[in-house]
Amino acid sequence: MQAPAADAASRDSDIVGLLRSGHRERAFEALLQRYEGKIYRLCCALLRDRTQAEDAAQESLLRVWKAFDAYDGRAALSSWIYAITRNRCLTALERRKAMDSLSDSEVEAEVAGLGSPDEGPADERSGQLRELVNLLPERLRRTLVLYYFEERSTSEVALMLGCPEGTVKTHLFRARAALMGQLKKRGLDDASLWLETTP
Repeated sequence: MQAPAADAASRDSDIVGLLRSGHRERAFEALLQRYEGKIYRLCCALLRDRTQAEDAAQESLLRVWKAFDAYDGRAALSSWIYAITRNRCLTALERRKAMDSLSDSEVEAEVAGLGSPDEGPADERSGQLRELVNLLPERLRRTLVLYYFEERSTSEVALMLGCPEGTVKTHLFRARAALMGQLKKRGLDDASLWLETTP
């Protein structure tokens, strides 16, 4: 666990150096180039809504800018940025939950409506796989999306989600098991179909 944290700290030493030498705007510009896309992708993975992800990413960057001078180096810069982003997304999720009127029975009906498809084109199966991923419990879904679709390492996913690497591995195992169960129900558990649908 020490190595990834040390790597993260050394990777951003240039930004931290600029900040400490009083070049706040140059430091933030470098931060934007390195992290703007990652922040947006994390927001997408957590919120599953592009518009809300864009808003949360902008709010996160604004908060990073406002708190930039207060960054004390106790955590790696990336950990600090991802913690701010995660908190913005959790706030957005709570707001959305309060406004969301979709009941559990409606979700179950939607899941039941996904019939057992005949073998179709790869992009159709890919769409079905994405549907099934979206139906996973939130903690499993976001871990799986970051690891497979965003191609992050387990240590990067742990850093982005603020959890131990062992938790990431457990969530990946459970997510794969849940997906395989659903794929088997739909007659899509052949490994060759899986490989064709990965992005």
